[in-house]
Order: sequence, then C-alpha cells, then structure tokens
Amino acid sequence: MNNKEINSELPPNYEELKKSANRSSNWRERLDAVEELGEWKNKQVIDLLTTRLMNDTVYKVQEAAFHKLRAFGEEVQLPSKNKGELFKGVTKILIRIKKSLPVGHTFEEFKEKLKKMRLDMYDSYEGEKGADFDQWLESTWASLPMR
Repeated sequence: MNNKEINSELPPNYEELKKSANRSSNWRERLDAVEELGEWKNKQVIDLLTTRLMNDTVYKVQEAAFHKLRAFGEEVQLPSKNKGELFKGVTKILIRIKKSLPVGHTFEEFKEKLKKMRLDMYDSYEGEKGADFDQWLESTWASLPMR
C-alpha cells in the first residue's frame, strides 16, 4: 500500500458491492463489482480488490482487480494464470454427479445437475473456460467412468 493517506469516500452502495464482489457463484457479478469499486479509491476498496486479485477463481476477475489497483498506484503483481484445477478434487465431484444420474443420461442432464449441485464450480469454470466451456465440460464428462 502506498504511504499517502487515502481520503476518498466509500461508494453509497459499498455493502452491496462488497457482497457482489464475494459472491462465489457468479463471476460476472464479481467482475462488475470490481469494475464499479475501481472508481472509488479508498482503503476498504483497495483491501477488497486485493482480496479478489489474490483469491478469485476466475482469472478475468483477478485481471480486472489488478488493473484497478494499478490505476490507484498500488504496487501489486498479477498472479500467474492457474493451469490446474480451480477446485480441489473436481474430478471426484464430477464423478459423483455423473454416478447420481441414471445410466444413459445425456450431457445436458449432467450439465444441469452440475449447475444445480455446484453452481460455484459451474460458474467458475464457465468464467475461466469462456467459449470453450461446453466443449471442455462435455469431453470431461465423456472421460469420466460410468459406474
């Protein structure tokens, strides 16, 4: 953090933005909150943006927080893009979901069940994979054991 005192007000909807920035099941909402918070240079906002930068599962949100913090003059580093799993044990979770469905279920049924059971995971991978999400999820589903 820089040494100069930050004397900006908090946004009038700060509590709402704080909730949105921390909502694990909606990366777009987190991204929008980061963008809006980035208009208010304030210690609490900087702390919140730093948390998103260091801990968000979706790289686009981390990048947005990084750019807002840099615009405030903060000395921050952009973390390297996570190459591994966004969630520990994701394969195990996906196998459990697949096995909970009837034999012969469709990819769409699997996708819907994942969305219902683990919206946080679904949303994070959708945000991270972008346009390749469906292709990634379908090939992952196809590679999971049947029973």
